[in-house]
Amino acid sequence: MQKLIIFDTTLRDGEQAPGASLTSQQKLEVARQLERLGVDVIEAGFPIASPGDFKAVADISVKVRKPVICGLARCIPADIEAAAKAVKKARAGRVHLFLATSKIHLQYKFKKAEAEIMALAIKSLRQARSLCADIEFSPEDATRTERDFLFRMVEAAIKEGAATINIPDTVGYSYPQEIYSIIADIRNNVPNINKAVLAIHCHNDLGLATANSLSAVLAGAREVHCTINGIGERAGNASLEEVVMAVKTRRDVFGQIETGINTKEIYRTSRLVSNSTGFIVPPNKAIVGKNAFRHESGIHQDAVIKERTTYEIMDPRDVGIGESVLVLGKHSGRHALSKRLKELGLDFDQAGLVKFFAKFKELADKKKEVFDDDLIALAEEETRRASRPLELTSLRVSTGTDIAPQASVRLKYKKKTVSAQSGGDGPVDACYKAVDKATGMKAKLTNYELEAITGGKDAQGLVKIEIEVKSVSYGGKGSSTDILEASVKAYLDALNKYLIKKAG
Repeated sequence: MQKLIIFDTTLRDGEQAPGASLTSQQKLEVARQLERLGVDVIEAGFPIASPGDFKAVADISVKVRKPVICGLARCIPADIEAAAKAVKKARAGRVHLFLATSKIHLQYKFKKAEAEIMALAIKSLRQARSLCADIEFSPEDATRTERDFLFRMVEAAIKEGAATINIPDTVGYSYPQEIYSIIADIRNNVPNINKAVLAIHCHNDLGLATANSLSAVLAGAREVHCTINGIGERAGNASLEEVVMAVKTRRDVFGQIETGINTKEIYRTSRLVSNSTGFIVPPNKAIVGKNAFRHESGIHQDAVIKERTTYEIMDPRDVGIGESVLVLGKHSGRHALSKRLKELGLDFDQAGLVKFFAKFKELADKKKEVFDDDLIALAEEETRRASRPLELTSLRVSTGTDIAPQASVRLKYKKKTVSAQSGGDGPVDACYKAVDKATGMKAKLTNYELEAITGGKDAQGLVKIEIEVKSVSYGGKGSSTDILEASVKAYLDALNKYLIKKAG
């Protein structure tokens, strides 16, 4: 069998998606789940970007031990030093260097000739190699780079000690046949290519990221850069779950190639990333969308009952989507709750379990049944509350068809209790204006989405929003059986992300 290395960049390229900013604690939680999933490399962040990003990469390096932990760096001395220092305590640390090589980048971004770029790459690789044993190099915008220059750059990078060469389709410009040609040409025209692992990094601007990644694998690439749910810059990156399940499902095409991914952790990982970023997984999303294994057509239903494989090319259990649902309610005990939480990958110490059990009981009193997604949302709510400067303590709203909406909020803010009331165009608008008045902050709401976490009239509502503060987007989410409470929690979640980033 041939190993296909899975390089997950959810915490770096994925987090660069507007509104997807994660706290250090959230990044650590995602990294631990990626470890359970079995990814080979975690690109944990861009250490030079901010003190918070450096800390997140350093923390993950210490606390997540199985995968290689990678930090990104430009070909700038300070970047390289920061990345090497951040991954220094990892069991296996890697510095990922990148430098643009296409004519359009050289002309407009760098205003440098090919020879100058080559010299900069060599100098940076030598510095990185002196600080870290494992170096990966990416000629940025490789798919729009002149082939001859690309071959020479790859050869030089390997000569300077890069153990992995990544070929990025940085702007999602390429298509499968072209990607196959590029990878094949590199293998045939770079004399020392057998001394390095060849990787592929595809963006989804034309909706071809997964197809391009798989084409690269067929051409000989043995590392794939991808993200959970395909999140990332602009239209996103190649989706990890799609790449992995395509290789597993189409063994007739990929032959002896296999990944080390525990596919039964895919759905759980998808949900965690969705909850942490506030990005809703579309219902028709391949592998992890809620409709991926649902059948409505009578013809389909009849056929699936007779033989599942007539309309299902994958077993939902293989990606962690079980058909049975553990029902928890107000009569459930702490032992049953603890067991289910562990099965969901939600670990609490004894004190944390006692606190969570009390919150669970409050929710169970409002709902006839508490489902897995309710537990995940509640756990995420508790995690956010533990480390945020803003917290809701009280909300009152008066509204109706014949009265103007009025909202009153009381918050914990900067270790003080603040309160305010306000009217608005609607009850949600009134709530948000009251929060603005209480905190002295002002944010522009750019997106608001509401979905039911589970079915039924007593379902929890999950509100996901996007706000803009000083031209920067922040995502937020909140859940409650009360839609207005969920809306305020989502708004506070987004404001907290802004406050944490502002604090440095």
